Amino acid sequence: MIVVIGLIVAFVLVVIFSRRGTRACRWRADRTGDKGALRKYRCAACGAEAFTATDGPPRDCKADVNRPRL
Repeated sequence: MIVVIGLIVAFVLVVIFSRRGTRACRWRADRTGDKGALRKYRCAACGAEAFTATDGPPRDCKADVNRPRL
């Protein structure tokens, strides 16, 4: 019984931590920046901009992608 409870807890923790990158971003559609089939999205939390050709917003945070490297 303890093994079953441990497996359930481990599964829940994996689900929680595997989605960690998507929680911080809140993507909003910016239709003025669309380019053909690409849809422009802007994150309300970090200010990142991303384009996607799929339905719906990006799945991952793009904050580090748009940041200039020093």
